[in-house]
Amino acid sequence: MRSLFFWLTAVAALLVPATALPQSMSACRAKSELLKLGSDLPIARKAMAEHKHLRIVALGSSTTAGYGVSNPAYAYPMQLRIGLEKALPGIEIEVINRGIGGQDVEEMAARMRADMTPNPPSLVIWQTGTNAAMRHMPIDLFERRLRDGVKLGKSLGADFVLMSLQYAPAVVALPDEEVYERIMAGVATDVGAGLFRRYDIMRAWYDDGMPYAQFVQLDGLHLNDFGQKCIGKLLTLSILGALTGP
Repeated sequence: MRSLFFWLTAVAALLVPATALPQSMSACRAKSELLKLGSDLPIARKAMAEHKHLRIVALGSSTTAGYGVSNPAYAYPMQLRIGLEKALPGIEIEVINRGIGGQDVEEMAARMRADMTPNPPSLVIWQTGTNAAMRHMPIDLFERRLRDGVKLGKSLGADFVLMSLQYAPAVVALPDEEVYERIMAGVATDVGAGLFRRYDIMRAWYDDGMPYAQFVQLDGLHLNDFGQKCIGKLLTLSILGALTGP
């Protein structure tokens, strides 16, 4: 009953309209099956239960850094912190932004130890895949670097959630972006990481009639204010579902 209360409270708090944005946040939506991470985040749960503290590292590229948003608070890591603080009273929430624009999976894996060691997190959100796909990184190398990165991160004592590619014109135009998407899903399953299905969520928006202009910047690649804020809210719901579910 307690976990159900948290879940309903989170839904009510996070999906209200936001008048600060030109588009209504009532359009911020995803089917429930797309919000299931596939992991119950045991390390993060333990940190909450034993220490009343949840430290999260958001590891990624320009999306994580918040490229192009009109207000830093709209970037998904900040939205994640805001949402978790509302939904988990009594738990100290830290979200450390380690987004560096332009980096791909190889570069992020190389700096993972340095980014995690000073303040070891209980949970890492790893947003990756888009730059690798756009640079035509060999599939086998992408998979190897992804597996090695998660293995290293787990050895440092953190749960992992992989955030997949964004569904945007510059990505959809690639001949093989769905291959990278499938690799990420397969790795998440194999290594026991969660998977936040950003690609599928955004594709559902588009298939349901939401124009790209509502969630993508004019460059056809990066998320705009609405896209960033909505992804942050939906990621928050996914993590809450894993942390407070059975």
